[in-house]
Amino acid sequence: MSPVRRCSRTACGKTAVNTLTYVYSDQTAVLGPLATYAEPHAYDLCVAHSERLSAPRGWEVLRLAPDPAAQGPSSDDLLALADAVREAARPAPVERLAPAEETGREVGRRGHLRMLTTD
Repeated sequence: MSPVRRCSRTACGKTAVNTLTYVYSDQTAVLGPLATYAEPHAYDLCVAHSERLSAPRGWEVLRLAPDPAAQGPSSDDLLALADAVREAARPAPVERLAPAEETGREVGRRGHLRMLTTD
């Protein structure tokens, strides 16, 4: 499987650059930057098909342009990743139970098991 996503239009093999989704309740088509993951109800489009996009009569098309300054990981993303790594590396707290009082005497042992009498 190719790591590059292709345009969803039939017979178009160009690389996808935008993702199209629909908001049926608002009669809106939203064309934005390529989504992180391919979704079954979204359509990935190449440059040519993104530019020629039209919607049904009465529908609005929202074209979301990516902010060039927001490209790539932000400092918030990096801090969140560092916090997640620290949290995963932190040892889990060990619950210490008070030792049970022994009422018998040890008469045998097999591995980690002990046999006690209740004399």
